[in-house]
Amino acid sequence: MPAHIHNVTNKQHFLLLIQLRWLAVAGQIFTIILVSQWMEIKLPVGAMAIVIGLLCVLNSVSYVHYKKEKYVSKTLMFVGLLLDVLALSVQFYLSGGASNPFISLFLLQIILAVVLLEAWATWILVVLSSFCFIVLTIYYRPIEIPHHHGSDFFNLHIQGMFICFVLASVLLVLFVTRIQRNLSARDAQSAEEDHIVRMGLMASGAAHELGTPLATVSVILSDWQRMPLFQKDPVLEEELTDMLAQIDRCKTIVSDILLSSGTARGEGAVRTTINQFLDGLVNEWESLYPSTHTHYHNHCQPDVPIICDIALKQMIFNVMDNAREASANQVGITATIEDDNLVISISDEGAGFKPDVLAELGKAYCSTKGRPEGGLGLYLVSNVVRKLNGQMTAQNKADKGAIVTIRLPLTSLCYGECND
Repeated sequence: MPAHIHNVTNKQHFLLLIQLRWLAVAGQIFTIILVSQWMEIKLPVGAMAIVIGLLCVLNSVSYVHYKKEKYVSKTLMFVGLLLDVLALSVQFYLSGGASNPFISLFLLQIILAVVLLEAWATWILVVLSSFCFIVLTIYYRPIEIPHHHGSDFFNLHIQGMFICFVLASVLLVLFVTRIQRNLSARDAQSAEEDHIVRMGLMASGAAHELGTPLATVSVILSDWQRMPLFQKDPVLEEELTDMLAQIDRCKTIVSDILLSSGTARGEGAVRTTINQFLDGLVNEWESLYPSTHTHYHNHCQPDVPIICDIALKQMIFNVMDNAREASANQVGITATIEDDNLVISISDEGAGFKPDVLAELGKAYCSTKGRPEGGLGLYLVSNVVRKLNGQMTAQNKADKGAIVTIRLPLTSLCYGECND
């Protein structure tokens, strides 16, 4: 399975741990208030508040890291669970040690580790939790039970254990269910990328097979072009010239397929700038379809250096080709930079997307043309966009036509980020 899919899933799991820690903080505050005020049991509230404060700091730092970094490692999640176990141990030390009815919350951390972490990290947490449990049977701050609660201590302990059981069960169901949902999404994304790889192999094989016949046809047409019979007929000569131009175009496409299928991004790519890339791309596309009027507006400032490769170029070409098929007379292209993202909007004057197609846009075999074998164009576009940590959206215009918007982070287009 590709590494970047694991990294994205780890980041989702890391967010779940942050949310769980906030619930733990809220639960500890509620329990301390309940026990100290309603049950009138004396607790070292100051010391326990310090532990809660440290957990808040840990969670805040973790959230900043989550928002700032693209990927989160399992090692970071392991460290977070390790600190959670230590914080829980300190709270138990301050509130009765192993006799605390919530002592089984150690199991919650271990179960999460089993689902999220490697085996070695899980066993370390098991050993640490067991060690802390043993220590808490010997060293702890005893709980001072008021006299009017003395005869009810056993019942209070059972009630506390029941609350702990219900709390742990609910949290496990909620979070393990969400973790399984993340894992299912990861597996589905991996299956999609495997499908893309298979299509790439098929395209590469077809390109190899097409190379020889295209070269043969090109040689034959060149020979015909030099024959007196065709030179005397201006119409035939012009048609031969057009045919040779189209053959050259086909040979270029075949070469691009072979290069794209065998070259990673960043290798064989071209250093350029956003404006040079977009202007050249639009000029090339307009030369292919001179009958289509192109409304091109480039508002990209500053002109940021980027890396241009075949996949990036072909992705935008694909969306522009779809817009032309929807409205052959005119296509709109607008580019701008918003919040460190390159935003490219491609519009047409066609009939727009049907609601069911719009809801499934970007999925395999979701065709806007009603062909059961179609729908791979925007599917491939969406996967290239996702590989660049970008986003593709589509919507129908209020009056007529549709707009497809591609949003790509500038960090993914610069050279340093291209090989992640």
